[in-house]
Amino acid sequence: MATTSEKGIATLDLLEGVVLKAYRDAVGRWTIGSGLTKASGVIDPKPGMVISRKESDRLTRLALARNYEPAVNKAMPGASQNEFDAGSLFQWNTGAIGRASWVRVWRNQVKDWGLIGSKMRAWNKGGGKVLPGLTRRRQIEFDILRFGIYPVTKPNAPATGLARIVVSIEPARIATIRAAFAKLGYEPGKDPSGISRNAVKTFQRDHDLTVDGVIGKATLSTLQRMIDARAKAAAPAATAVAAGGFEAAPMPDGSIEALSGLPHADWIVPAVLVLALGWAAWRAWQYRDAIAVKAQNRFPQIAAKLRSI
Repeated sequence: MATTSEKGIATLDLLEGVVLKAYRDAVGRWTIGSGLTKASGVIDPKPGMVISRKESDRLTRLALARNYEPAVNKAMPGASQNEFDAGSLFQWNTGAIGRASWVRVWRNQVKDWGLIGSKMRAWNKGGGKVLPGLTRRRQIEFDILRFGIYPVTKPNAPATGLARIVVSIEPARIATIRAAFAKLGYEPGKDPSGISRNAVKTFQRDHDLTVDGVIGKATLSTLQRMIDARAKAAAPAATAVAAGGFEAAPMPDGSIEALSGLPHADWIVPAVLVLALGWAAWRAWQYRDAIAVKAQNRFPQIAAKLRSI
């Protein structure tokens, strides 16, 4: 049975980022190491959990052996080492190597690399939208698959005063990250090529992350989560009700009063309010770590409790 090479694992670490303190990913799942959640079956990350780099590497290899490499061996029999590595990276990210059409084309005796590449690059969407990060990842995987070219795994040294970035990010995304920090009240600095190290450290301190001034998966996931929390908190109550299954058409002035003319109007308004409040409460629970940031200065014990559950 083939296994992922050292270069393949180093690329996985670069793409996923190695985080030694548990954090919530963008959708709220506790995560640690190279993107390991409870679903990995090798660890159950908990609030405050810290592991060593050696342990992270052991868990990554264990997860590969248990959950990913068997599927790659089955789907890509006779793969060369670089081809197997590309398959492992793809499987780690998508879990779909058994049904990916590029794999079926790869299994042909005469390989059509142009078709393989186009079908592989098509796996770049999330929520129905093309994601630049996935577009870049698929290109990296194809370069490994076709040419055996692995990305440079040692990040370049940043300019003085800028945070070091330890995950693979396309340069065009820097502007988006800078805008996100600024929107949350963390001044990213004047240099458009990066983000102020001091701003990153302050953000990490406020959000109970490892305070090292390094931008990795935990910092980026938390940044995205806080942006999402702010956007959803700003949504009008009508939108919240709509998510529960009702149409959220804007209501004209006096429309609440106008409901009083409807049959059984005595229960309509309270029911709508209860639904809106229930939705708001569910959102607050979903983003309780964002509430903890707001509460930590005045209510540190409450903030700590919110982060622990």
